[in-house]
Amino acid sequence: MTSRRRGERSLFWGAVLAIVAADALTKAVAVASLRSLHGEVPVLGDWVRWRLVYNPGAAFGIHAGPWSRVIFTVLTVVALGILARVYQTTRPGDRGRLLAVALVTGGAVGNLVDRLRSALGVVDFIDVGLGDLRWPTFNVADIAVSTGALLLAWVLWSEEEPEGARADTAPLEPLGATSDGSGG
Repeated sequence: MTSRRRGERSLFWGAVLAIVAADALTKAVAVASLRSLHGEVPVLGDWVRWRLVYNPGAAFGIHAGPWSRVIFTVLTVVALGILARVYQTTRPGDRGRLLAVALVTGGAVGNLVDRLRSALGVVDFIDVGLGDLRWPTFNVADIAVSTGALLLAWVLWSEEEPEGARADTAPLEPLGATSDGSGG
């Protein structure tokens, strides 16, 4: 393995571990402090609040009834398998794709740990909005998954088009022109 590839693996696993650690630490602090403060603390007026919520479902409050925990655990494991394949097929030097996959992986693992650890669900504590217009409460893992998914979509969209698609974008010669420039 080249030192460049080793550096990329270090970047990937370092980012995954940093996200999982930051997520676990912030959730532990949120649970310890917000439980004793009746679950809600204003940070920036009504715009940003810390509010302790346990989400037994998935993003945006998607809930699958009593089987939510099992269903979303299985879906997360499947997603991690797909992410592992995307990681393995990432070309050397494609740091954008590598970072995107690391962000999604770290966030998915962070929320999976919560889902496995507690039947209450994933700890969410960041509440953003104004008055009754609130975004669903989220956490550091959710930020990583969302940011990584957007970055991955952008990276994949920006990748070079297949060889056949480039022929369609070649400049056209004027009508009646020949390759030797004689026009006929």
